[in-house]
Amino acid sequence: MKRKICVVITSRAHYGRLKSVLLAIKKHPQLELQLVVGASAVLRNYGEISGLLIKDGFKINSVFYSVIEGENPIAMAKTTGLIILELTTIFSNLKPDIVFLHADRYEVLAGAIAASYLNIMVAHNQGGEVSGTIDEHVRHAVTKLAHVHFTTNKNTAERIIKMGEDPKMVYATGCPSLDLIKGLNLKITASLAKKILPKGVGQPIDLTKSYLVVSFHPVTTDYGEGRKRTQLLLETINDLQVPAIWFWPNVDAGSDEISKIIRVFREKEKSNIFFVKNLSPENYLLLVNNAICCVGNSSSFIREGSFLGVPAVIVGNRQMARERAKNILDVDFNKQQISEAILKQIKRGRYQRDYLYGNGQAVSKIVNVLASVKIFHQKFITY
Repeated sequence: MKRKICVVITSRAHYGRLKSVLLAIKKHPQLELQLVVGASAVLRNYGEISGLLIKDGFKINSVFYSVIEGENPIAMAKTTGLIILELTTIFSNLKPDIVFLHADRYEVLAGAIAASYLNIMVAHNQGGEVSGTIDEHVRHAVTKLAHVHFTTNKNTAERIIKMGEDPKMVYATGCPSLDLIKGLNLKITASLAKKILPKGVGQPIDLTKSYLVVSFHPVTTDYGEGRKRTQLLLETINDLQVPAIWFWPNVDAGSDEISKIIRVFREKEKSNIFFVKNLSPENYLLLVNNAICCVGNSSSFIREGSFLGVPAVIVGNRQMARERAKNILDVDFNKQQISEAILKQIKRGRYQRDYLYGNGQAVSKIVNVLASVKIFHQKFITY
């Protein structure tokens, strides 16, 4: 009988980071993939990906809707509670052997709570990292609820062990999204350039020429600051007069105020910015790899960006404590600082590939552990 691995996808980023894992589980002779999709991953406003999963050949076992409107801390907390209710029912029906959860979002915490109370083994990917925001608290909370841990490097593995987790259950595999990168042709040809970007709003971008990639998400612990920070960043990017592809924010508290500023800006201003809600994981990586610089506060610029060697400017404190390679310049919300950093990175050009987050050989290690690890429910913590 195949071991049932239930993977929960609740955002577009989850799919980008886990597509290679999903494919490997699906192909493994001893494993059965159960795919659960919900939260922002099923909402058009945040890059609904259900159709993309089906197009890529995956069967979705269960879908749930849980996002309470408001995009504020109250809605975020209530949504977490609602997801616990939804996933409890789904896990009870699917009866997986292992629930596989990724990273640090509040939806992941809900999944860990639901699985733990149902006595289902939890495997957690990307634990042990630090970032300095509420995501870090969630990530460490999920670590304490999880039974087996897949980390991006030895430093994060050691941090989890220091938290009292069994060293035998901590595996420094690297980030699985890097496996996807290794399998791609990262060059954008003239014919391919016409197919990558979907319909969007703003000035069309010629991907065979120089462009920026911008991704700016709300910081939950700085709720209320999003409007002025987004406005400042929009004006700064626009003043540079370099074509830019700007990705829509995620569903965290504060995303609504960021979205409103973007909508007002694109209606009033004539700019070289093209706004996008979602892309396939492969096309997103192609865009990042061929950008002359990435700007904003996305962890992908630090994680995948370091492996690709793409120059990036991280603005603000959303990633303030995360380990970074030499491809990153950090700046505050100051127009002059941001502009100077972007121009410096453009002049500097590509960086050497860095293996801080793995070497692109994570997936086989993760799947082999999922297939062979002893199933247990009671953890024994060492202090």
